[in-house]
Amino acid sequence: MRKGCLIADEMHESILELLDELGFVVNYQPKISRQELLEVIGPYHGLIIRSKTLVDKEVVDAAANLEFVARAGAGLDLIDVPYLESKGIEMLNAPEGNRDALAEHAMGLLLSLLNNIVSADEEVRNWKWQREANRGVELSDKTVGIIGFGNMGQAFVQRLRAFDCRVLVYDKYKKGFGTKNVEEVTLEKLFDKADILSLHIPLTEKTRSWINKDFVNSFSKNIFLLNTARGEVLPTADLLELLDSGKVIGAALDVLEIEKFDELSMDDKELFDNLFSRKNVILSPHVGGWTFASYKRISEVLVGKISNLYRIG
Repeated sequence: MRKGCLIADEMHESILELLDELGFVVNYQPKISRQELLEVIGPYHGLIIRSKTLVDKEVVDAAANLEFVARAGAGLDLIDVPYLESKGIEMLNAPEGNRDALAEHAMGLLLSLLNNIVSADEEVRNWKWQREANRGVELSDKTVGIIGFGNMGQAFVQRLRAFDCRVLVYDKYKKGFGTKNVEEVTLEKLFDKADILSLHIPLTEKTRSWINKDFVNSFSKNIFLLNTARGEVLPTADLLELLDSGKVIGAALDVLEIEKFDELSMDDKELFDNLFSRKNVILSPHVGGWTFASYKRISEVLVGKISNLYRIG
């Protein structure tokens, strides 16, 4: 009997053929509502999602035959992983599929930030030719501090090597990864030496609001800050205070604390208006790992892991 797999989010079309080749019967329902998901999930052995679908206890309890949940991407913050594990359900994700895309995007943000490219472009388009005001900062002169040495952090470090800058990495859960190109350091050394802070950490209860004003004020130097991880690790109000004080010289953000703009309160909107008005802040709409190539590659990585799970092929 062929196993059933429900896809509850938009995916690259190639995944349908790949899963069919593995012998799955696939139901592609990218517009499915939560209520509909709860009603139909029961018979399925596999559930494939992206960032839209919350997989909590209610969903898991409704999925009587579920053997795996596959997340097309890296983040697991909308998935109750411990509860899945308690039920013997495998959790698969695909950070390998978009790590290169994110690393390239992070480099683009960082270089744009250090060289005032976004604000300079706007000025020239408005007939302002201000060379001195847009003098850049060379990355090769700086020490880059990275928190998180998973797939994303490692891919970013690989790109940094070409710029001959010093790279310090702190990871609470990994040890022994230091090389001649990467210094494995304590937080205290990161605080002491870094000129640039780049975040590559998942969103958990421990990391939520972890990179707050007290954390950043622990740095000896004023720093540039880059966040391509999750917006909720960095409170917007704290970032604004750090920008006002000059502790954060400039920030490049691919993620925001709240990304659904229609859910903003009036107070939230006021904070975001303040953030958006600043020329030393560069923003992009959570597209760091979202390229044409990564969209397809994520599907290939996921199907490969599903194949390994069932020892197919």
